[in-house]
Amino acid sequence: MKTPRAVVIGYGFAGRCFHTYLIKLTPGLQLHGVASRSPETRARVQKDLGCKTYASFDAVLDDRDVDLVVLATPHDTHCDLAVRALDAGKHVVTDKVMCLNLSECDRMIGAAKKAGRMLNVFHNRRFDGDYLTVRKLLDDGKLGRVHWLEMAWQGFGPPGGWRGTAEAGGGRFFDLGAHLVDQTVQLFPQVIESVYARIHRHFEKAGVESHATIVIGFAGGCTGIVDAGSMAAVRKPRYYVLGDQAGFIKYGVDPQEAAMIKGDIDAAREDEKNYGRLGDGKTEEIVPTLQGRWRNYYENIAAVLTQGAEPAVSLASVRRALAVLDAAQKSAQTGTALRLDYPALNSLR
Repeated sequence: MKTPRAVVIGYGFAGRCFHTYLIKLTPGLQLHGVASRSPETRARVQKDLGCKTYASFDAVLDDRDVDLVVLATPHDTHCDLAVRALDAGKHVVTDKVMCLNLSECDRMIGAAKKAGRMLNVFHNRRFDGDYLTVRKLLDDGKLGRVHWLEMAWQGFGPPGGWRGTAEAGGGRFFDLGAHLVDQTVQLFPQVIESVYARIHRHFEKAGVESHATIVIGFAGGCTGIVDAGSMAAVRKPRYYVLGDQAGFIKYGVDPQEAAMIKGDIDAAREDEKNYGRLGDGKTEEIVPTLQGRWRNYYENIAAVLTQGAEPAVSLASVRRALAVLDAAQKSAQTGTALRLDYPALNSLR
Protein backbone atom coordinates (compact mmCIF):
# COMPACT_ATOMS: atom_id res chain seq x y z
CA MET A 1 0.00 0.00 0.00
CA LYS A 2 1.27 3.46 -0.86
CA THR A 3 2.24 5.87 1.88
CA PRO A 4 -0.72 8.18 2.62
CA ARG A 5 -0.02 11.76 1.58
CA ALA A 6 -1.15 14.46 3.99
CA VAL A 7 -1.85 18.15 3.43
CA VAL A 8 -2.09 20.50 6.40
CA ILE A 9 -4.58 23.34 6.07
CA GLY A 10 -3.12 26.39 7.79
CA TYR A 11 0.42 27.25 8.84
CA GLY A 12 -0.13 29.15 12.06
CA PHE A 13 1.17 27.89 15.38
CA ALA A 14 -0.74 24.58 15.28
CA GLY A 15 0.01 23.85 11.64
CA ARG A 16 3.66 24.82 11.90
CA CYS A 17 4.72 23.55 15.33
CA PHE A 18 2.38 20.58 15.81
CA HIS A 19 0.98 18.99 12.69
CA THR A 20 3.61 19.44 9.98
CA TYR A 21 6.34 18.75 12.54
CA LEU A 22 4.80 15.50 13.83
CA ILE A 23 3.75 14.23 10.40
CA LYS A 24 7.30 14.63 9.12
CA LEU A 25 8.50 12.45 12.02
CA THR A 26 5.97 9.70 11.31
CA PRO A 27 6.99 6.57 9.39
CA GLY A 28 4.14 5.61 7.11
CA LEU A 29 2.92 9.17 6.46
CA GLN A 30 4.16 11.72 3.94
CA LEU A 31 3.81 15.47 4.35
CA HIS A 32 2.66 16.22 0.82
CA GLY A 33 1.82 19.89 1.24
CA VAL A 34 0.45 22.87 3.16
CA ALA A 35 -2.42 25.17 2.18
CA SER A 36 -2.50 28.89 2.93
CA ARG A 37 -4.15 31.87 1.28
CA SER A 38 -1.09 34.01 2.03
CA PRO A 39 1.66 34.12 -0.64
CA GLU A 40 4.17 35.05 2.06
CA THR A 41 3.18 32.02 4.12
CA ARG A 42 3.41 29.70 1.12
CA ALA A 43 6.91 31.00 0.42
CA ARG A 44 7.82 30.34 4.05
CA VAL A 45 6.46 26.80 3.82
CA GLN A 46 8.56 26.07 0.75
CA LYS A 47 11.61 27.44 2.55
CA ASP A 48 10.91 25.61 5.81
CA LEU A 49 9.61 22.29 4.51
CA GLY A 50 10.24 22.07 0.78
CA CYS A 51 6.82 20.56 0.18
CA LYS A 52 4.00 21.48 -2.19
CA THR A 53 1.83 24.49 -1.38
CA TYR A 54 -1.79 25.28 -2.18
CA ALA A 55 -3.45 28.69 -2.40
CA SER A 56 -6.95 27.38 -1.65
CA PHE A 57 -8.83 24.58 0.05
CA ASP A 58 -10.52 23.71 -3.24
CA ALA A 59 -7.12 23.13 -4.81
CA VAL A 60 -6.34 20.58 -2.12
CA LEU A 61 -9.64 18.77 -2.66
CA ASP A 62 -9.06 18.72 -6.42
CA ASP A 63 -5.64 17.07 -6.03
CA ARG A 64 -6.08 13.31 -6.44
CA ASP A 65 -2.69 12.72 -4.86
CA VAL A 66 -3.95 13.96 -1.48
CA ASP A 67 -5.16 11.20 0.85
CA LEU A 68 -5.38 12.96 4.22
CA VAL A 69 -6.49 16.51 5.02
CA VAL A 70 -5.40 17.93 8.39
CA LEU A 71 -7.33 20.96 9.64
CA ALA A 72 -5.10 23.33 11.61
CA THR A 73 -7.63 26.14 11.25
CA PRO A 74 -9.86 28.15 13.62
CA HIS A 75 -12.35 26.03 15.53
CA ASP A 76 -15.44 27.44 13.83
CA THR A 77 -14.21 26.23 10.41
CA HIS A 78 -13.70 22.57 11.32
CA CYS A 79 -17.18 21.28 10.60
CA ASP A 80 -17.70 22.72 7.12
CA LEU A 81 -14.12 22.02 5.98
CA ALA A 82 -14.18 18.45 7.31
CA VAL A 83 -17.50 17.67 5.61
CA ARG A 84 -16.26 19.10 2.31
CA ALA A 85 -13.05 17.07 2.51
CA LEU A 86 -14.90 13.86 3.41
CA ASP A 87 -17.38 14.41 0.57
CA ALA A 88 -14.37 14.76 -1.74
CA GLY A 89 -13.11 11.34 -0.65
CA LYS A 90 -10.33 12.50 1.68
CA HIS A 91 -9.54 11.20 5.13
CA VAL A 92 -9.63 13.96 7.76
CA VAL A 93 -7.88 14.88 11.00
CA THR A 94 -9.13 18.00 12.76
CA ASP A 95 -7.26 19.82 15.45
CA LYS A 96 -9.15 19.93 18.71
CA VAL A 97 -11.67 21.11 19.55
CA MET A 98 -13.41 18.96 16.96
CA CYS A 99 -16.16 21.56 16.46
CA LEU A 100 -18.31 23.99 18.44
CA ASN A 101 -21.38 21.91 19.33
CA LEU A 102 -22.89 18.46 19.24
CA SER A 103 -24.93 19.15 16.12
CA GLU A 104 -21.76 19.89 14.14
CA CYS A 105 -20.13 16.80 15.63
CA ASP A 106 -22.93 14.55 14.43
CA ARG A 107 -22.88 16.16 11.00
CA MET A 108 -19.15 15.41 10.69
CA ILE A 109 -19.52 11.83 11.89
CA GLY A 110 -22.40 11.31 9.47
CA ALA A 111 -20.31 12.61 6.56
CA ALA A 112 -17.45 10.25 7.46
CA LYS A 113 -19.78 7.25 7.56
CA LYS A 114 -21.38 8.20 4.26
CA ALA A 115 -18.00 8.69 2.57
CA GLY A 116 -16.41 5.59 4.10
CA ARG A 117 -13.41 7.66 5.13
CA MET A 118 -11.54 8.13 8.40
CA LEU A 119 -12.38 11.12 10.58
CA ASN A 120 -10.24 11.70 13.65
CA VAL A 121 -9.43 14.43 16.17
CA PHE A 122 -5.96 15.49 17.31
CA HIS A 123 -6.21 14.76 21.03
CA ASN A 124 -2.45 14.62 21.50
CA ARG A 125 -2.77 15.20 25.23
CA ARG A 126 -4.03 11.67 25.72
CA PHE A 127 -0.30 11.02 25.36
CA ASP A 128 0.83 13.54 28.00
CA GLY A 129 3.11 12.08 30.63
CA ASP A 130 1.12 13.50 33.56
CA TYR A 131 -2.17 12.13 32.21
CA LEU A 132 -0.58 8.71 31.67
CA THR A 133 0.78 8.85 35.22
CA VAL A 134 -2.63 9.58 36.72
CA ARG A 135 -4.19 6.87 34.59
CA LYS A 136 -1.63 4.32 35.84
CA LEU A 137 -2.24 5.31 39.46
CA LEU A 138 -5.96 4.68 38.93
CA ASP A 139 -5.40 1.42 37.06
CA ASP A 140 -2.99 0.15 39.74
CA GLY A 141 -5.43 0.99 42.53
CA LYS A 142 -2.92 3.28 44.26
CA LEU A 143 -5.65 5.75 45.19
CA GLY A 144 -8.36 3.26 46.02
CA ARG A 145 -11.79 4.24 44.77
CA VAL A 146 -11.38 7.67 43.19
CA HIS A 147 -14.29 10.00 43.80
CA TRP A 148 -12.86 13.48 43.09
CA LEU A 149 -10.76 14.69 40.18
CA GLU A 150 -9.78 18.29 39.53
CA MET A 151 -7.86 19.44 36.47
CA ALA A 152 -6.71 23.00 35.92
CA TRP A 153 -4.87 24.76 33.13
CA GLN A 154 -4.65 28.48 33.48
CA GLY A 155 -2.94 31.52 32.09
CA PHE A 156 -2.87 35.22 32.79
CA GLY A 157 -4.18 37.58 30.16
CA PRO A 158 -6.46 37.13 27.15
CA PRO A 159 -5.30 35.03 24.18
CA GLY A 160 -4.32 36.79 20.98
CA GLY A 161 -5.13 36.30 17.30
CA TRP A 162 -8.25 34.37 16.37
CA ARG A 163 -8.10 32.61 19.75
CA GLY A 164 -9.21 35.90 21.26
CA THR A 165 -12.35 35.96 19.11
CA ALA A 166 -15.48 34.25 20.40
CA GLU A 167 -17.01 33.81 16.93
CA ALA A 168 -14.00 31.71 15.86
CA GLY A 169 -14.30 29.46 18.91
CA GLY A 170 -11.44 31.15 20.72
CA GLY A 171 -10.87 31.25 24.47
CA ARG A 172 -9.61 28.63 26.88
CA PHE A 173 -12.99 26.90 27.12
CA PHE A 174 -12.59 25.40 23.63
CA ASP A 175 -8.80 25.35 23.67
CA LEU A 176 -7.37 23.92 26.87
CA GLY A 177 -10.80 23.12 28.27
CA ALA A 178 -11.35 20.67 25.42
CA HIS A 179 -8.23 18.76 26.48
CA LEU A 180 -9.16 18.74 30.15
CA VAL A 181 -12.72 17.55 29.57
CA ASP A 182 -11.43 14.86 27.21
CA GLN A 183 -8.98 13.61 29.84
CA THR A 184 -11.62 13.73 32.58
CA VAL A 185 -14.15 11.60 30.73
CA GLN A 186 -11.38 9.17 29.76
CA LEU A 187 -10.42 8.70 33.41
CA PHE A 188 -14.07 8.42 34.52
CA PRO A 189 -15.86 5.96 32.20
CA GLN A 190 -19.01 5.99 34.33
CA VAL A 191 -22.30 7.34 33.01
CA ILE A 192 -22.41 11.14 33.02
CA GLU A 193 -25.33 12.28 35.15
CA SER A 194 -24.98 16.07 35.20
CA VAL A 195 -22.98 19.03 33.92
CA TYR A 196 -22.80 22.46 35.54
CA ALA A 197 -20.70 25.37 34.30
CA ARG A 198 -19.84 28.93 35.23
CA ILE A 199 -18.27 31.10 32.54
CA HIS A 200 -16.98 34.58 33.44
CA ARG A 201 -16.35 37.44 31.03
CA HIS A 202 -14.21 40.04 32.75
CA PHE A 203 -12.06 41.21 29.84
CA GLU A 204 -13.04 44.67 28.65
CA LYS A 205 -11.73 44.27 25.09
CA ALA A 206 -11.29 40.56 24.40
CA GLY A 207 -14.43 38.81 23.18
CA VAL A 208 -13.71 35.50 24.90
CA GLU A 209 -14.35 34.31 28.43
CA SER A 210 -11.92 35.12 31.22
CA HIS A 211 -12.60 31.97 33.20
CA ALA A 212 -14.55 28.73 32.80
CA THR A 213 -15.26 26.07 35.39
CA ILE A 214 -17.14 22.87 34.54
CA VAL A 215 -18.42 20.40 37.15
CA ILE A 216 -19.24 16.92 35.81
CA GLY A 217 -21.25 14.49 37.91
CA PHE A 218 -20.75 10.79 37.20
CA ALA A 219 -22.74 7.77 38.32
CA GLY A 220 -21.62 6.42 41.67
CA GLY A 221 -20.96 9.82 43.17
CA CYS A 222 -17.75 10.69 41.28
CA THR A 223 -17.06 14.35 40.49
CA GLY A 224 -14.80 15.82 37.83
CA ILE A 225 -13.92 19.52 37.82
CA VAL A 226 -12.31 21.30 34.88
CA ASP A 227 -10.90 24.77 35.53
CA ALA A 228 -9.58 26.73 32.54
CA GLY A 229 -9.04 30.45 32.75
CA SER A 230 -7.02 33.43 31.63
CA MET A 231 -7.01 35.43 34.88
CA ALA A 232 -4.80 33.18 37.00
CA ALA A 233 -1.71 35.08 38.12
CA VAL A 234 -1.29 32.27 40.65
CA ARG A 235 -1.83 28.79 39.25
CA LYS A 236 -3.72 25.84 40.72
CA PRO A 237 -2.35 22.29 40.55
CA ARG A 238 -2.58 20.67 37.15
CA TYR A 239 -4.03 17.55 38.83
CA TYR A 240 -5.68 17.04 42.21
CA VAL A 241 -7.09 13.53 42.64
CA LEU A 242 -8.73 12.08 45.76
CA GLY A 243 -9.50 8.45 46.47
CA ASP A 244 -10.60 6.58 49.58
CA GLN A 245 -7.04 5.31 50.15
CA ALA A 246 -4.80 8.13 48.95
CA GLY A 247 -4.61 11.43 47.11
CA PHE A 248 -2.38 12.79 44.35
CA ILE A 249 -1.34 16.34 43.50
CA LYS A 250 0.83 17.60 40.66
CA TYR A 251 1.89 20.97 39.27
CA GLY A 252 3.39 21.85 35.91
CA VAL A 253 2.52 20.83 32.35
CA ASP A 254 3.83 18.18 29.99
CA PRO A 255 7.22 19.31 28.55
CA GLN A 256 6.70 18.05 25.01
CA GLU A 257 5.34 21.30 23.57
CA ALA A 258 8.35 23.33 24.72
CA ALA A 259 10.75 20.71 23.34
CA MET A 260 8.84 20.50 20.07
CA ILE A 261 8.99 24.26 19.56
CA LYS A 262 12.76 23.98 19.96
CA GLY A 263 12.78 21.32 17.25
CA ASP A 264 13.41 18.14 19.27
CA ILE A 265 10.32 16.67 20.89
CA ASP A 266 12.20 13.50 21.81
CA ALA A 267 14.38 15.55 24.15
CA ALA A 268 11.38 16.40 26.36
CA ARG A 269 11.96 15.52 30.01
CA GLU A 270 9.82 16.38 33.01
CA ASP A 271 11.54 18.64 35.54
CA GLU A 272 11.77 16.65 38.78
CA LYS A 273 10.39 19.64 40.70
CA ASN A 274 7.09 19.00 38.86
CA TYR A 275 6.81 15.36 39.88
CA GLY A 276 3.55 14.63 41.64
CA ARG A 277 3.06 13.64 45.26
CA LEU A 278 1.04 10.65 46.48
CA GLY A 279 -0.09 10.69 50.09
CA ASP A 280 -2.28 8.54 52.33
CA GLY A 281 -2.68 11.04 55.19
CA LYS A 282 0.33 9.63 57.06
CA THR A 283 3.13 9.34 54.54
CA GLU A 284 3.90 10.93 51.22
CA GLU A 285 5.98 9.81 48.26
CA ILE A 286 7.20 11.44 45.07
CA VAL A 287 5.80 9.90 41.87
CA PRO A 288 8.09 10.29 38.83
CA THR A 289 6.10 11.29 35.76
CA LEU A 290 5.82 8.71 33.01
CA GLN A 291 7.31 9.68 29.67
CA GLY A 292 4.72 11.14 27.33
CA ARG A 293 4.85 10.62 23.57
CA TRP A 294 2.77 12.76 21.20
CA ARG A 295 4.36 10.97 18.26
CA ASN A 296 2.02 8.08 19.06
CA TYR A 297 -0.91 10.03 17.63
CA TYR A 298 0.17 10.22 14.00
CA GLU A 299 1.85 6.82 14.17
CA ASN A 300 -1.58 5.47 15.02
CA ILE A 301 -3.18 7.44 12.16
CA ALA A 302 -0.66 5.86 9.77
CA ALA A 303 -1.54 2.41 11.12
CA VAL A 304 -5.27 3.12 10.75
CA LEU A 305 -4.85 4.13 7.10
CA THR A 306 -2.36 1.46 6.03
CA GLN A 307 -3.09 -1.51 8.31
CA GLY A 308 -6.69 -1.09 9.36
CA ALA A 309 -5.72 -0.51 13.00
CA GLU A 310 -8.20 0.75 15.56
CA PRO A 311 -8.00 4.52 16.13
CA ALA A 312 -6.40 5.45 19.45
CA VAL A 313 -8.90 8.34 19.59
CA SER A 314 -12.34 6.95 18.81
CA LEU A 315 -15.13 9.16 17.53
CA ALA A 316 -17.42 7.83 20.27
CA SER A 317 -15.00 9.05 22.94
CA VAL A 318 -14.64 12.44 21.26
CA ARG A 319 -18.41 12.80 21.01
CA ARG A 320 -18.76 12.00 24.71
CA ALA A 321 -16.38 14.81 25.65
CA LEU A 322 -18.00 17.21 23.18
CA ALA A 323 -21.40 16.46 24.71
CA VAL A 324 -20.01 17.74 28.01
CA LEU A 325 -18.74 20.94 26.39
CA ASP A 326 -22.09 21.36 24.64
CA ALA A 327 -23.97 20.87 27.92
CA ALA A 328 -21.57 23.21 29.73
CA GLN A 329 -22.38 26.04 27.32
CA LYS A 330 -26.09 25.55 27.88
CA SER A 331 -25.61 25.30 31.66
CA ALA A 332 -23.68 28.58 31.74
CA GLN A 333 -26.43 30.29 29.76
CA THR A 334 -29.21 29.07 32.05
CA GLY A 335 -27.33 29.02 35.36
CA THR A 336 -28.57 25.49 36.06
CA ALA A 337 -27.10 21.99 36.01
CA LEU A 338 -28.15 19.82 33.08
CA ARG A 339 -29.16 16.36 34.19
CA LEU A 340 -30.16 13.09 32.56
CA ASP A 341 -33.05 14.64 30.68
CA TYR A 342 -30.50 16.44 28.50
CA PRO A 343 -30.64 14.19 25.38
CA ALA A 344 -26.96 14.42 24.43
CA LEU A 345 -25.79 13.09 27.78
CA ASN A 346 -28.59 10.58 28.10
CA SER A 347 -27.69 9.08 24.71
CA LEU A 348 -24.21 8.27 26.00
CA ARG A 349 -25.63 5.55 28.20
